[in-house]
Amino acid sequence: MKKILIVEDNIDIHNLIKENLEKESYTIIDAYSGTEAMLILEKEKIDLILLDLMLPGINGEEIVKKVKNIPIIVISAKVSTEDKVNVLLNGANDYITKPFNKDELLARIKVQLRINNNKKDEEELRFKDMMLDQNNHKLYIKDKEIYLTKTEYAILKQLILNPKQVVTKTKLLELISEDTLDCDENSLKVHISNMRKKIRTVTKDEYIESVWGIGFKIHE
Repeated sequence: MKKILIVEDNIDIHNLIKENLEKESYTIIDAYSGTEAMLILEKEKIDLILLDLMLPGINGEEIVKKVKNIPIIVISAKVSTEDKVNVLLNGANDYITKPFNKDELLARIKVQLRINNNKKDEEELRFKDMMLDQNNHKLYIKDKEIYLTKTEYAILKQLILNPKQVVTKTKLLELISEDTLDCDENSLKVHISNMRKKIRTVTKDEYIESVWGIGFKIHE
């Protein structure tokens, strides 16, 4: 279920938006000031923000500049082209002027969520319950973060990209050569051993399989 943060200080407008979104089965988080919104964003995983610009505390324009990687639809009484252009260039994904049509708002929300889902699919490599975040070079297994070095990340990425194949040591070194310069056949074993130890801190499952005399593969 997608979680949407409504940042709007006008109670009537806030409740109107909330009522319509809850009918669509979205989970709603409420904020009535920019300051409250930023505090919520530090604690909650939000899928989309509906943002007024004229807010108590931190204004909407500042929130747009500060928030990254979460789609923002601005809903504002500011109707000038200059206001729209500035906010969109600073990071907002869409802009709707008040008063707004509820069906149009719902459609725009669905579009932004769909775009963001497609973007996440491109940014994440997955195999079973393992997820490699390509933006931040982080590994998650069963939602637990595991720190990887640059070389470990490069190795695991190539193994995930070839999930049903044995990747020979020579081929693996060739594939990671653009991302790291500190790996040879001897150190490759060390890096994989270190990854296995890190993975075992969160699960007993084996994820990297050695194929004796040939190379490595993701364990199925």
